[in-house]
Order: sequence, then structure tokens, then C-alpha cells
Amino acid sequence: MKGKIGKGNCSFKSKLGLPALLFVVCLFCFLVGFFGSSLFSQDVNGDRPRPRMLHSVSDGSDYDPMPYGEGGDDSISSIPFQVLSWQPRAVYFPKFATAEQCQNIVNTAKPNLKPSTLALRKGETEENTKGIRTSSGVFLSASEDKSGTLDDIEKKIARATMLPRTHGEAFNILRYEIGQRYNSHYDAFNPSEYGPQKSQRVASFLLYLTDVQEGGETMFPFENGSNMDGSYDYQRCIGLKVKPRQDITSWKLSCD
Repeated sequence: MKGKIGKGNCSFKSKLGLPALLFVVCLFCFLVGFFGSSLFSQDVNGDRPRPRMLHSVSDGSDYDPMPYGEGGDDSISSIPFQVLSWQPRAVYFPKFATAEQCQNIVNTAKPNLKPSTLALRKGETEENTKGIRTSSGVFLSASEDKSGTLDDIEKKIARATMLPRTHGEAFNILRYEIGQRYNSHYDAFNPSEYGPQKSQRVASFLLYLTDVQEGGETMFPFENGSNMDGSYDYQRCIGLKVKPRQDITSWKLSCD
């Protein structure tokens, strides 16, 4: 598990209008066979896909569950989603957590928050990177949360992404107060810059724990190949913006 998040120029947390908490899960498994799933399949003919019928399955009357393996589920579940972008691949899951679950995470994390740190590249120091990341945060595993909320969220993330729980890091709960930010960065660690890595992040799952009146967006400046002319300035806050709202989540694959 890594206790720091690297920086680069993939996504950007802009200044907040109100204090906010952002809950982040960084996954580092290889997605073998995942791109063949219906969640991310693209229509080779260029036609827009038909809307998916997404709804909760409570009594099992509409569907007949299949036989399942030792690690499988005995019931059918359905999690609504919206594709926000194909490049990078970003997906929005509405109402992923309840307001009570969000507050439980806030209450668990708040007493343990400390100034966020950076993984430093060759030639970088704490002094010359000051101001890049100004939030506070803490890493917590599901086993450390006595309320069981993180355990439930972790299980749901595994279902939504089809990635095993064992492939994820501890949850990184972050707080951005007014004026705080995390400049444009990559979540992954390039070995040529950070040295050999025992594992690598290939996707991030974000859950917003509070609402804000303005600001606080997560930025995807190079969405669909835009702003690639070399003159991009992350402080202009352009590109695809995901505004924080309590209980919404977005899941993004790392950029190439």
C-alpha cells in the first residue's frame, strides 16, 4: 500500500467555495478481460447504445440467479451508472452511498486528518513542491472502521468495477477547505520518475462526502484529446469537470 499520491497532469482539484471531504480509493490491479464487459463495450458501428434498464432487484422475481462460485453472490444486483468520458474512461454512479454512510466516514476520519503529503520525484524536495497539495487526509482500511461503513462501500465498489477487494489500497479520505487544492497530477507512479514499484495504480474510485456551493471540481483537462497543444495551463480550469455532490461517485481509469 502506498501512503502518498503522485502528481502529474491528469486531473485537478480546483479551489473550493466551502469545506469539503473527498473519499478516494486507488486501485492497482491489471484489468484482464475487463474491457470485454458490457459496462465499457463500445459500438463498433458508431451508433449510440440504447439506454440500459438499470433498477434495483429486491425480490428476485424478475430474474433467476445463476449458480455461483465460492466468492460469488447469491442474488442479482444492479448499480446505475452514466459514462462521462471514454478518454479517459470516467463513469458516474449516482447515489452510491447514503447520507448516513457519508457522515460515518467523515466522523471516522476527522480526528485523524493530517496535512497531505507528496511522493517526490528525483530532484524534488518538500520546499520546492510546497503549495502543490494543500489538503489534509488520512488512509483508513475497512477493518479500521468499527461502524462497518467502509466494509460495505468496499464490497459495492468491487461489484461496480468488477475488481476484487484485494486489489485495492486503503481508503484515502481527504478534506479540502476554502482555497485548498491538489494541482494537476497523475494517480499512478511512473517508475522512470519514482523508481521501481511493487504495484501500480491503474484506476481511481472517488466518493464525494459533502456538498459545496461552488468550486471543488475534479478536472479532466485532456478529455477526448482536448488541450493537447502544449500550451495547457491547469489553473485555467478547463476540460471535463466533475462537481462534488454528496453521495455521488466517479470511477476513472488512469491515462496512458
